[in-house]
Amino acid sequence: MLKYYGVVFKKDGKSYIFAYDKNIKIGEKVIVNTEKGLQYGFINNFVEEEKLKIDRESIKEVVRIATLDDEKVHLKNLKDGQAAYLKAIKFADELGLEMKFIDAAFTFDRKQLLFNFLADDRVDFRDLAKRLASVYRTRIELRQVGARDKAREVGGIGICGRKLCCSAFLNYIDAVSMNMAKNQNIALNPAKINGCCGRLLCCLAYEDENYTECSRGLPSIGQKIDTEWGKGQVVSVDILGRKYTIDIDGDKKEVVLEDCGKCKK
Repeated sequence: MLKYYGVVFKKDGKSYIFAYDKNIKIGEKVIVNTEKGLQYGFINNFVEEEKLKIDRESIKEVVRIATLDDEKVHLKNLKDGQAAYLKAIKFADELGLEMKFIDAAFTFDRKQLLFNFLADDRVDFRDLAKRLASVYRTRIELRQVGARDKAREVGGIGICGRKLCCSAFLNYIDAVSMNMAKNQNIALNPAKINGCCGRLLCCLAYEDENYTECSRGLPSIGQKIDTEWGKGQVVSVDILGRKYTIDIDGDKKEVVLEDCGKCKK
């Protein structure tokens, strides 16, 4: 019977799910099969089958528990990856390419050498790839990433005090818009709504659907409306509470709407 484990490939990295037919301890080093080839990783948690959120057929398996020889290969790959990172910077400078490299890493089986880099515009890196391939004799992949991708690769702590969602568990980064912050009545202060990457917080998307549903029928702040007490101006709105406060000639009245079924009391 298969068991499911979370595997990370670097300290504080994102956890990926793999299957194995034996018990493995947390912290155990393993060799796993990925789309990029064999990789060396660490077991960081056990995942109960009923809590899996991805298709079981898409889950790849742990190849084996890592041996001492595997660990030696991994350490050599890390050292060579750092050397490749410095070599890529040197070659890019010689070719006049505007690229800021983030990291370089070999797969465990050294069938691929992956470089992540930042650039303001599209970069023609064909000559660079040829130079690197001639040195390392393996498949070279140069991946241009954005600010969000960089945050995912580097990791860090968000303003909530927890590990960045993008590097912890998000498999796909959804589009986040300023309207999401407006829908949730959050002050449009960059220091409050921007993440470490300098872009809008990914978590703004988590509750957007509920806020959109709960805001149906609610007026906007500043809107003038007629009530049973007379005409007044809306001075505050509690979206999740489905209520708003209206000012009628200095007298404030609270209006509560019917619960939409999704709102938190």
